[in-house]
Amino acid sequence: MSDRDPIVAIATAPGRGGIGIVRVSGSNLQPVLQGLLGAQAERLVPRHALLAQFLDAAGAEIDGGIALFFPAPHSYTGEDVLELQGHGGPVVLRLLLGRCLEAGRALGLRIAEPGEFTRRAFLNDRLDLAQAEAVADLIDASTEVAARTAVRSLAGEFSRRIHTLTDALTELRTLVEATLDFPEEEIDFLQRADAAGRLQRIRDELDELLARSRQGALLREGLNVVLVGAPNVGKSSLLNALAGEEVAIVTAVPGTTRDRIAQAVNVDGIPLNVIDTAGLRPTLDEVERIGIERTLAEIERADVVLHLVDAQQPAADAEVLARVEEKVGRGVPVLTVVNKIDLTGDAPLATGDRVLLSARTGAGVDLLREALKRVAGWQRETSGETLILARERHLEALSRACGHLALAAEHAAQRGSQLDLYAEELRLAGNALGEITGQVSADDLLGAIFSRFCIGK
Repeated sequence: MSDRDPIVAIATAPGRGGIGIVRVSGSNLQPVLQGLLGAQAERLVPRHALLAQFLDAAGAEIDGGIALFFPAPHSYTGEDVLELQGHGGPVVLRLLLGRCLEAGRALGLRIAEPGEFTRRAFLNDRLDLAQAEAVADLIDASTEVAARTAVRSLAGEFSRRIHTLTDALTELRTLVEATLDFPEEEIDFLQRADAAGRLQRIRDELDELLARSRQGALLREGLNVVLVGAPNVGKSSLLNALAGEEVAIVTAVPGTTRDRIAQAVNVDGIPLNVIDTAGLRPTLDEVERIGIERTLAEIERADVVLHLVDAQQPAADAEVLARVEEKVGRGVPVLTVVNKIDLTGDAPLATGDRVLLSARTGAGVDLLREALKRVAGWQRETSGETLILARERHLEALSRACGHLALAAEHAAQRGSQLDLYAEELRLAGNALGEITGQVSADDLLGAIFSRFCIGK
């Protein structure tokens, strides 16, 4: 397969719908136009919708709908693009797809790989890599905040900030390298150019961008919140209270929950994957024992653990807490949730890593939501229009750039023989930032990124 092959795919989701789209991209798509539209192709005006009949090889109608043609380079992929918008039944879409392949056989038309349309948009400079990833983020967004943040990244907001930093680094590097041949003049020259001030401003802006990106990463990945505790402490009731609906069965019988129950919960735009688990206790019941083993496995994968205890017996759960602490990952916060305060008369309270609440009445549940946001590092002042919907690779690249700039500052302070190392660290920082937008990229990285896209996008 080649990036020059013409490609085709069904661009709408599988299943039945009112409208279905088949998308073709490549060079010289006239055989496909003629094969699908026949004489109607003469009436097809670029970027204007044409109501047409889509024809099979014998000239019989497969479907009727709208044909749109976008000539290169003014298209999503930067190539000629044909979109056929017909009825959204799976059979008719497969017929249209097969007819496109048949009409484009001489061109080498083939089925697109996942993400190949967006990959071509990147390769043809229609999008940079951060914008291309924002396409997938917009499709996968699970909250309104995540969707709006992805739209801003798709529009180039994240990329512009990266380019601004890269340009500033390049300019500073030029100043430093200009002094390499004249070391006796380097101090006065760099002082007049305010090299130290420029470097500090770049570092400050990069630190701020990294902080925004870490916040935005929460919107992409969410948090795995695992509820653990002894049987009948109210884990299922708390899951229902957080979800706002009856997700889990609640009874007074200990051991009702035998297996994990996962529920997506939205807290101020942060997606939480709340996982209710089997109560931890010694048991001879084989099914319950398997459920407990799965509970311990979930603890190892948790981002946050909520350890529930009964307000009537808050000290009776030491053995459960010991098992939790044995399994929980390093650095993973454990919040102790004292439940059933409606039976003890205690008031809702959040202090440190301890929250007092009643899952049955809802008292104190908002305090738990605030505690979850706090341990996640969520800051309300950064939750508006300033977040970056970052991926793990973005955070890693930004962190490396910060590290290189810290070394550059050390070399700058030493002067003299360290000047070439100063310039080299600036170059490496710029390369790290270039990986985010694709200015510096490898084929295996591109393959990994676009393989996660849906087919047709």
